[in-house]
Amino acid sequence: MTFKYHPEPKKTGAFHQDKTVMCECCEKETNVYYSGPFYSTENVKHLCPECIASGSAAEKFNGAFQDRESTDKVSDKSKIDELIHRTPGYSGWQQEYWLACCDDFCAFLGYPDWNEIEKMGIDNEVEETYRDDICMLDFDTAKEQLKAGEQGYLFKCLHCGKHYLYIDVD
Repeated sequence: MTFKYHPEPKKTGAFHQDKTVMCECCEKETNVYYSGPFYSTENVKHLCPECIASGSAAEKFNGAFQDRESTDKVSDKSKIDELIHRTPGYSGWQQEYWLACCDDFCAFLGYPDWNEIEKMGIDNEVEETYRDDICMLDFDTAKEQLKAGEQGYLFKCLHCGKHYLYIDVD
């Protein structure tokens, strides 16, 4: 199962494989399940990848995997629908925020610390693309926070390939 905006949900920890559970949407047993952010009036604990990808989980529970107000703006409503209703979210310390570039949402890649960003060779790039308007920290402070163990969230544009860093602090 692949997700355009969250291409490796097992690697990022959005999907778990530590036990068999029943998907609360299709009511089938699954050993790959999601238990991350899901905004609904119902307390949904486990969803299978198929019910997320098809949109049936969001439809059945009138829910969303991402808060629309906590995303960058894109003009295509189908892209908004795919992100909010058919893409597993990620877990943040505060409010998750989904970045966009080239009028499309970026792919969420994971939770790097500063050493990982340097090892990837994208430290200069994330400094250039860093947006203190959404992170509420200037870049130098954010970089120091990442070095001190705060949470970073790495995104990559699906079109131009630029990397973006979002950070929230505890």
